Amino acid sequence: MTADDSFGRLDDDDYPAYTMGRATEMLGTTQGFLRAIGEARLITPLRSEGGHRRYSRYQLRIAARARELVDQGTPIEAACRIVILEDQLEDARHINAEHHQRPDRPT
Repeated sequence: MTADDSFGRLDDDDYPAYTMGRATEMLGTTQGFLRAIGEARLITPLRSEGGHRRYSRYQLRIAARARELVDQGTPIEAACRIVILEDQLEDARHINAEHHQRPDRPT
């Protein structure tokens, strides 16, 4: 990997740039919380060659939303399900908007 390749990844939301320690600092949470949402399959961190968890900015946004719900009293499993459904809804809205913008769509 060259320096140019590394700099190109700075804008990549899916690049696993953050260690678990850094992620917990940024989110103001614990390693246990990140492990729990991983076990609930909300996010799946990539692993470094040494086996350490690495998180992307996208995953940290998802984790932050789950933490928000948990802080409001939602059980972690339910919070994870809510975040998954919110993400699916956003995807569906995006697809719907694209469909309605197509000039060749039937009326």
